[in-house]
Amino acid sequence: MKNRIFHSDGKSFILAIDHPLTMPSPDLSDVASVIINAIDGGVDAFLASYGCIRHFSRQNLFTDKGLILRADGGSVIMGRPSGRLELLYNAEDACRLGADALMCMGYPGSVENASTLANVAALARQAHKSGLMCGAEMLPYGFEKHDGIDTRSVENVAFACRLGAELGADFIKTEFVGGYKFSEVVHNCYVPVLVLGGSKTKTEEEILAEVKDAMEAGASGVIMGRNVVRSNSMVSLCRAIGAIIHYDVSLEQAYDILNRKRR
Repeated sequence: MKNRIFHSDGKSFILAIDHPLTMPSPDLSDVASVIINAIDGGVDAFLASYGCIRHFSRQNLFTDKGLILRADGGSVIMGRPSGRLELLYNAEDACRLGADALMCMGYPGSVENASTLANVAALARQAHKSGLMCGAEMLPYGFEKHDGIDTRSVENVAFACRLGAELGADFIKTEFVGGYKFSEVVHNCYVPVLVLGGSKTKTEEEILAEVKDAMEAGASGVIMGRNVVRSNSMVSLCRAIGAIIHYDVSLEQAYDILNRKRR
């Protein structure tokens, strides 16, 4: 099974640049510069669309970094209600692109429960048959709101992540919840759990603090996008995040890495 995604330490810093598949993404208007800056900052892999990987691989922009193909789609934010997520790409497409893995969403408990979980299972079968890895973005109830239910409780997130592993995913992307209690999510899941960045705008210091907390709770890394890409100090922010993930530096040391380019 190909693996340019995880280091020998079993950890990874993945930059997500797949957002234009579902929403306007002005921070990614010059995606070539984002890719170059991310590589300069030491990211391990990219989560991207078919078109993005195909186009910029031809320009050798991704160099030797790991590539994860976003396999599902068909729904954009301008649709109300949102449409059903379908598997748009398969393992054959990923192999043609030279990708190392495929990823899709899993929404247990949501309106799309059955279809998204079927997508995860189908994608895992395809990926493993072709010697690729499969990632699942497991979010209990998707983005639905339910009265009286904490959709992002530690218990719900732990169940969702374990379910992704049971369906065949080799690694999980999910939301960081519960602070140190996130360790319960990790301990309940026998494949690596990586933390997503989220849509809420955060300062660089807040990002680093969250990465540090997630790693101390047992996460195997992060899959972050918008909060990294929109930073005015993207290269140094990537270096600081990578130092926390791979070298377990303190927050103070990470802040120093972040601020070196500012002085």
